[in-house]
Amino acid sequence: MENIGALALLLAFCLAIYSVAGSLIGKFRNNLFLIVSAERAVYATTALVTAASVVLIYSIMQGDYRMVYVHSVSNQTMPWYYKIAAWWGGQEGSLLFWAWLLGCYSSVVMFTNRRKFREGMPYVTSILMTTMAFFLMLITFVLSPFDLWAAGKAVFTPQDGRGLNPLLQYWTMVIHPPTLYLGYVGFVVPFAFAIAALINKQPGDQWIHTTRRWTLVTWAFQTTGILLGAGWAYAVLGWGGYWAWDPVENASLLPWITSTAFLHSVMMQEKRGMMKVWNMVLVSATFFLCIFGTFLTRSGLVSSVHAFAQSPIGNYFAWYLGLGVAATAALIIARLEFLKPETQLESVLSRESSFLFNNLILLASCFAVLWGTLFPVISEAVTGEKISVDKPFFDRVNIPIGLGLLLLTGIGPLIAWRRSSVESLKKAFLWPSIGALGTVAVLAALGVRHLYALISFGLCVFVAWTVVAEFIKGASALRAKNEFGWFGAMVELTHRNTRRYGGYIVHMGVVVMFIGFTGAAFNQDTTVEVNTGSVIAIGPYQLKIGEMTSGKNDNYQWGKLPVEVSSGGKVIGMLHPERRFYMASEQPTSEVSIRRRLNEDLYLNFAGTSSTDQSKLVLQAYVFPLVSWIWVGYWVTLFGTLICLVPAKSQQQFLRTQVVGVTPAHATPVEK
Repeated sequence: MENIGALALLLAFCLAIYSVAGSLIGKFRNNLFLIVSAERAVYATTALVTAASVVLIYSIMQGDYRMVYVHSVSNQTMPWYYKIAAWWGGQEGSLLFWAWLLGCYSSVVMFTNRRKFREGMPYVTSILMTTMAFFLMLITFVLSPFDLWAAGKAVFTPQDGRGLNPLLQYWTMVIHPPTLYLGYVGFVVPFAFAIAALINKQPGDQWIHTTRRWTLVTWAFQTTGILLGAGWAYAVLGWGGYWAWDPVENASLLPWITSTAFLHSVMMQEKRGMMKVWNMVLVSATFFLCIFGTFLTRSGLVSSVHAFAQSPIGNYFAWYLGLGVAATAALIIARLEFLKPETQLESVLSRESSFLFNNLILLASCFAVLWGTLFPVISEAVTGEKISVDKPFFDRVNIPIGLGLLLLTGIGPLIAWRRSSVESLKKAFLWPSIGALGTVAVLAALGVRHLYALISFGLCVFVAWTVVAEFIKGASALRAKNEFGWFGAMVELTHRNTRRYGGYIVHMGVVVMFIGFTGAAFNQDTTVEVNTGSVIAIGPYQLKIGEMTSGKNDNYQWGKLPVEVSSGGKVIGMLHPERRFYMASEQPTSEVSIRRRLNEDLYLNFAGTSSTDQSKLVLQAYVFPLVSWIWVGYWVTLFGTLICLVPAKSQQQFLRTQVVGVTPAHATPVEK
């Protein structure tokens, strides 16, 4: 089986190289046969990578421990769903998974654009397949998932494998890496179309229209992947947090920041013909930051619970990044004349300027996170001393930046395009500002003294007010003209302009998440050594420790600590934090127990026995106010993103009239 998998990857690599060469030669010689054959080679490459993936999954499920990779990520006692997750749970398998996703994306691009964007498709194909060839080179010649254990000239077969890392044996890790990779890999598509348009000096914004949904979908996957990772860290690592500014966490955040900036600035190019250079830089930066994140987890450059062990592929990634960034920068510089804006910024008091400031703040955040992530590496290279940059630095820099972005989220809808008068701004800002200041005053009167928390809650009210006001204003206008109820008017309003009102829903999701983030200012925690019958207090809760129970199964040994939770003298539930020891990998883990509520989470972690007295057990207890609002905010954000993907009513009418070849007399100028 391993020979079939290795051969499939070798053939896929050869076809990817052919696809690159065929696309470019066909374009230069105007040879349609070569162009089409290169596109068909994409399908064949995807089929071969799929075959190799099937071989690897089959080997994992069957326990073929002759393969080094299968031995390192699987064992006989793992449930079947974790065995599937083992496909991307190690270095070689995750690279194969990356290549497979890229092949699927590329095949969809070839099919959906078989009659569109024909001038640029050869370049799109070559860019996609250059990236594919790079990853296939790594898993074919450098780190193959099909290598066998060797004892001299004979193949050695271990009795069992080491199993997947115990920290990864959690339900979110079955879906978190694939979701995050769907975001990482997906950003190559808008990058490929942007570069193709740049090479061709293609007029207009066709590449933006072609890739808008791609960008939104991949942004949604990236957002989902990041939030799933935060949920995993919160529920598995045992320290109670959801974001530690870990280098690999930062690497996933960086392309999300630049893609968010890109999604905002493309509106400027579509509506006003501005920020063309910005958009090229942002879409390119997003793609290369995705590659950078993949590099960071595999190079051994940084230490992280999320990273793979050091491997020989770091240098290959560094060369790929260096050459890719240099070539892209040179192309953008060579096409600056082509990227001139069609209009200029007319006033600081305009929606254009709010988008510009939004981008500047997002890029400042991106630079701060990138600098903080790489500074230990740079300091070690320059001085020989590794200076760590910890969470306090990132918090000091990014909390003010985040609050600035939250403010702009509320300001944007209140400002008109081109120019706004001072009088109109006073009128628009009056009630949201009163609501925000009133909220701050009430919270201060109730005893809240944390400055950033007061500002954040005030801004959340400000932004929520502007979003709700936009919906009410639009729905009121519809109700005045039509026989709509409030709910029907809201639905109709959203359907008429899904991008605008879906975006507002996304902004509301961000507000809800910021409420959850702000709750961290009021966290409480305690670590105590306990015995059976001990009672401890934290916040409004009293925790009574029961007698520990223990046992084992084929995969791990476990010990559970029952904890009776009371509040105000009344028992409100039981929590059961657990300590596990995985026998195959000889690693201990904690299974936390959480009482989740909208107002706060009670979070317990059984950390094992005391280092000084083995008869005592160590219990870590935390109270996390409002943290559940983060997960609620994600669902609101996802819902808004899905709304943005739905064609607006005017677009649907236009498409129907295009089919029948008739333009209705009642169509608006926009529809016509």
